Amino acid sequence: MGLLTIGGFFMFRKFLKRMPKQDGKSELDWQEYYIKKALPLWNDEAKHLLNELVSPVPELFRQVAKERIAGRISKIALDENAKTITLDHILRGYIIATPKRDHPFMKKKLNQMNIDYAPYEDYFKYADDEKKKFSIFEHSEIVNKEKQS
Repeated sequence: MGLLTIGGFFMFRKFLKRMPKQDGKSELDWQEYYIKKALPLWNDEAKHLLNELVSPVPELFRQVAKERIAGRISKIALDENAKTITLDHILRGYIIATPKRDHPFMKKKLNQMNIDYAPYEDYFKYADDEKKKFSIFEHSEIVNKEKQS
């Protein structure tokens, strides 16, 4: 019964993410769009790093986490007209797309990989938060509004 409840919860969350927003596209539609558009920017090194970063995620949820993070990284790179995905893009996207409740695990993984995340501390405030109901794909727009204020 417990497994059915947990499974139902995650299916319901996925259903909500498939619901179209004001622009007519859902969160998952945007995620797929950015990944497909930025696919040529991903080199083997960037793909390997992403796989390593999501390795602590339980295998059942790893692919979903990887796609979510890859979508965010791809949008950042596309917004900046990057020629390739860099460590900088990966770290910013990884921080923003990772739910705040998982930040201790994320920081532990970054420390294990000897990656200094101190220069990216400001991005933790834009991370996915169940309380703030904004899309992780709205980060660029939120930052621009804050700079104008």
